[in-house]
Amino acid sequence: MTLEQTLPLCIAGTWRLGGGARYATCYPATGEPVAWLNAASLDDVEAAVQGAHQAFMHSGWAQRKPHERATVLYRIAGLIRERAEELAQLQRQDNGKPINETRALVASAAGTFQFFAAACETLEETITPSRGDFVSMSVYEPMGVVAAITPWNSPIASEAQKVAPALAAGNAVVIKPAEITPLLALQLARICDDAGLPKGLISVLPGKGSLLGDALTRHPLVKRVSFTGGTSTGKHIAHIAADKMMPVSLELGGKSPTIVLDDADLDHAVAGVLYGIFSSSGEACIAGSRLFVARALYEPFMARLTAAAAQLRLGDPADERTQMGPLISAAHRESVERYVALGLAEGGRLRLGGQRPSGGLFDQGFFYPPTILEGLGNQQQVCQEEIFGPVLVAMPFADEATLIKQANDSLYALAAGIWSRDYKRAWALGRKLQAGTVWINTYKQFSISTPFGGWRDSGLGREKGRLGILQYMEQKSLYWGMNEQPLAWAGVEAGQ
Repeated sequence: MTLEQTLPLCIAGTWRLGGGARYATCYPATGEPVAWLNAASLDDVEAAVQGAHQAFMHSGWAQRKPHERATVLYRIAGLIRERAEELAQLQRQDNGKPINETRALVASAAGTFQFFAAACETLEETITPSRGDFVSMSVYEPMGVVAAITPWNSPIASEAQKVAPALAAGNAVVIKPAEITPLLALQLARICDDAGLPKGLISVLPGKGSLLGDALTRHPLVKRVSFTGGTSTGKHIAHIAADKMMPVSLELGGKSPTIVLDDADLDHAVAGVLYGIFSSSGEACIAGSRLFVARALYEPFMARLTAAAAQLRLGDPADERTQMGPLISAAHRESVERYVALGLAEGGRLRLGGQRPSGGLFDQGFFYPPTILEGLGNQQQVCQEEIFGPVLVAMPFADEATLIKQANDSLYALAAGIWSRDYKRAWALGRKLQAGTVWINTYKQFSISTPFGGWRDSGLGREKGRLGILQYMEQKSLYWGMNEQPLAWAGVEAGQ
C-alpha cells in the first residue's frame, strides 16, 4: 500500500474503486495521510446489498453443514493470527492506539472467529417437551443480509464481534466501518476471501454513516442491523428498524461509575481506576469516567491516583512503552476540551491535566493528557454526558444508599466497577447497580464467551456469548403429528 494508490473497496465480491469522493485516512499521531480511498456511494450500497442477497440465496453458504461453515471461520482466525503484526501496525496507523493495544485487539478478533466457529458447529436444536400427539422441535435459520455498522475506536475487534457470528449463522454481511478508520475492515474482507468464503458474502462500504448507514438500515433486503456507536445514531437506527419490524443490536454510549469502598485494596484500586479511564485515551464506551470514593478515603486515595496518573506515558503509538496515544482527530480533541472547560465553568477544579501537551510529536498529533476533575456533583453536565476522552470526574460519597442512587442516576447503564476486599459487600452492591456489566476488583476485562451490552440509553440486545450466534438467526418451530386418528374437530374417521 502506497500513498499514490487509491484503495479498492470490496463490493459484492468484486474489488473496485468506490463511487464516492476520494479522501484520506490520517494517522492521529501526526495528522499525515495513511491511505487514500474513494468512499462508497449509494449505488455501491445497492450493489453490495443485492450482491449479498444473491450470495445468500445461491452460494450454498446457508445450506452448508455447521461444521463446514466452521471450517472457514477457523481458517479466518488462523489467517488473522498469521498476519497479526501487519494488522496491528495498520490499526495503529488507522486510529492511533498504542501498538500493544492494537496487538491485543487483533488477537481478540482471531479469538472471536475461533469461538463462533466452535459455537456454530456445536449449536444444538431442541426437541421440546410434548404437550399432545405430536413431536415439537425448535430450530434456527439464518436471516439473510445483515448490516454491521462499526465504530472507529476498536476496528477489527468490533468487526469480528459482528461478522463472525453472522457468518457462522449462515448470513451475508455488509460492513459499514467508521469513515475515518476503514482499513482493518478492508483487510478482514481480504482475509475472508483468502479463507475461501464464497464471493459476495462480505462487502465493505467506507464513508459517511449519515448517508451509507442510513441507506443500509432502510434497505428492504437488510434483515438485521448490528450497530456500535453513539446513542443518538443508535436511536435513529431503532426508529427506522421499528418501521421495518426489523431486529437490531445496539451497543451505545456509557458514563460508567467506578466505586472505591473504604475497605478497598488501594494498589488494585489505583491501577484499576487508571486503566478503566485512561487506557485507550478514554475513547471507550465502557470507560470508568465517574469515580466515587468513600469520603474517609477520598484524599489519600486521590493523592495516590493523581501521582500515578501523572506518570502515565503519553506519546508515540509505535513505541511499546507508550500507554496513551493521541485522540482520534482534531475535532474530537476540541470536543474533549470543551467538556473540560464546561466542568470548570460548572464549579469544578482541575486536579491533573486539562492542557494540551506541547513540543515534538505533541505539536503534530491530537494528544490530550490524563485529566482529573473534582469539586462537582453527579448532576453536573460533565457527570451526565459521555465525553469519550481521558477525563475522570471524582466525587466522594458518604454512605452506600446515596452512592447507589448517584451511580444509577444516569441515562446510561453500560458498565460499572467496584473495589472492595469484602466479596459479600461487593456482590450486594453489584446487584444493586444498573449496568450490563459490573467488574469487581478489576475493570475493562472481556471474554468472548460472556454476553455484553447495556441497559437504557446504552443499548439493546447482547453481543458475544455462546448464544450470540442466535442474534443473527430466526427461530422456527416444527410440529410432527403422531396421532393415529385424524384431528377430531373435522369429524373424519380413519379408513373412510
